Amino acid sequence: MEAFDTYQTPLSSRYASKEMAHLFSPANRFFTWRKLWLNLAVAEKELGLPISDEAVEQMKANLHLDPEQFEIAAVEEKKRRHDVMAHVHTFGQVAPAAAGIIHLGATSCYVTDNADLIFIREALTLLLAKLATVIDRFATFAEQYRDLPTLGFTHFQPAQLTTVGKRATLWIQELLWDLRNIKRARDDLGFRGVKGTTGTQASFLTLFDGDHDKVEELDRRVTELSGFGYAYPVSSQTYSRKIDVDVLAPLASFGATAHKLATDLRLLANLKEVEEPFESTQIGSSAMAYKRNPMRSERICSLARHLMTIQQNALGTASVQWFERTLDDSANRRITLPEAFLTADIVLTTLQNVSEGLVVYPKVIARRISQELPFMATENIIMAIVKSGGDRQEAHEKIRVLSHEAGHQVKHLGLENDLIERVRADPYFDPIKGQLEALLEPKSFIGRAPQQVDKFLAEWVRPALADNEFQAALGKAGKAELNV
Repeated sequence: MEAFDTYQTPLSSRYASKEMAHLFSPANRFFTWRKLWLNLAVAEKELGLPISDEAVEQMKANLHLDPEQFEIAAVEEKKRRHDVMAHVHTFGQVAPAAAGIIHLGATSCYVTDNADLIFIREALTLLLAKLATVIDRFATFAEQYRDLPTLGFTHFQPAQLTTVGKRATLWIQELLWDLRNIKRARDDLGFRGVKGTTGTQASFLTLFDGDHDKVEELDRRVTELSGFGYAYPVSSQTYSRKIDVDVLAPLASFGATAHKLATDLRLLANLKEVEEPFESTQIGSSAMAYKRNPMRSERICSLARHLMTIQQNALGTASVQWFERTLDDSANRRITLPEAFLTADIVLTTLQNVSEGLVVYPKVIARRISQELPFMATENIIMAIVKSGGDRQEAHEKIRVLSHEAGHQVKHLGLENDLIERVRADPYFDPIKGQLEALLEPKSFIGRAPQQVDKFLAEWVRPALADNEFQAALGKAGKAELNV
């Protein structure tokens, strides 16, 4: 019952994937701290500091914390008011041969900041795999409906026809940009490394008796052991909080993409043209049993709005880091970083679930086209009359009058658009009446939409997903299931 007696963030308790929730868990955080302390000890030993093999082996054997160690650490932190030192002492209890050298020469940010960079990199990798899968699913949808005509909308008012597949490419293009931006942020990520309390490496210079080369090699070796290609060349006590801004910017941008996409789907659901998945036992409304609310798309919009705002926290934090650091970043980042990645993770899972179960209603789409197409076809009718020897201005006036009459039927009487029937009944249009069916064929109004879909998928989407990393992700990806 304890879980029900205290507040839990719905990001982890209700929505997030196990992988992302574990990544930012206390168990993984403190395991990563211990791994970083091990890497530091290994590198220091390699460079000549008196650290025993037994110390290193005991550290290696006790990287994972058991429940008793979590309790010991909690007691230590309450006593010392310092989470890092609490875990230094806790680690020393299970690795007594290393107790005197754990954290040797380091500052707290050696473990906290470097661990955060590890988590950020792994979290971005998880998101990239999911985003590649979402793009792949929408690409399949776009290909399937590449040439299905549908009414286009500008200002949410009827406009020229497009296709269902072409509309989907507009979503995919933005998702591709998000893939590029998130990958760029991940691949740009460096390591804080071993920099000391104010970034001068003074403590390590003392440990190595003024040997600058060894201090530089220590920084390089710990960075290598931790799996990073490079460390930031300079730092203060912390890595620059501008890095957080650079990481969260593409996530916020993705939030805007997801919000726009899900909003389009919500509008299409209202039009009854395209719907998100809806299970046979799902309830749309507790009162109105007939309803099929677009719950998934609404959730995407809800969480995407949160995702878009989180970067503001990072911007604020980066702007107030006085000199070599202040501590007003700490509590903020404990919330901001995990929430950003958990939120993006949930949005992607929901997007994938939606993309794998979209339902298209061609007859509803065709009916809406039939209501608007007669007006759009008037220019074609005028041109056909001219080609048959008629006068353009006279044809224009005839069509104008009939269009207004048909518009009155639709807007004032709530009847169907009967413009074509009026054209058929008017002797003026006798020369082209045999062409009317062809002039009203929806596929003649979609321009190059199908060809644009084909070219976009072939030249942009498939090459982007051909990356080995994304191919591996697609190979592992199953159907996306929602927790709730």
